Amino acid sequence: MADDLGSLDAILGLHLRLAHGAVQRHFGEHFAPIGLTQKQVSVLWLADEQPGIAQTDLARRLQMDRATTMAIVHALEKQGLLTRGRAADARRVALSLTPAGRESLAGARTAIVAHEAWLRARFTVKEAETLIGLLRRIHD
Repeated sequence: MADDLGSLDAILGLHLRLAHGAVQRHFGEHFAPIGLTQKQVSVLWLADEQPGIAQTDLARRLQMDRATTMAIVHALEKQGLLTRGRAADARRVALSLTPAGRESLAGARTAIVAHEAWLRARFTVKEAETLIGLLRRIHD
């Protein structure tokens, strides 16, 4: 395929976009039956691991803007997967999973294991660790 790209083959951003597209397609195909997006799964995952996490802290950790975070939280709350309550600091909103949210997350975690296996099969353990480190340079 590199021959088909011509001089575009040297553009790092293009390869990142192509890789992102491949990962998103695989994720979408395997998560369609679950009915959750990657961002929704990430929100449920963090809320499960950190019960009562403030909505603002969750947004910061997932590098999402306030409007996106609010829309995702609202959608998950509407589906009965997440509840909003008051944090220790009454100005903040604390998130918690409902029993249905924990059940949905369990199914999502199973799908993520398969998705990660598909992705990691393309790399050695060392290459995957290196890739994560390199990608962190971009998103951190």
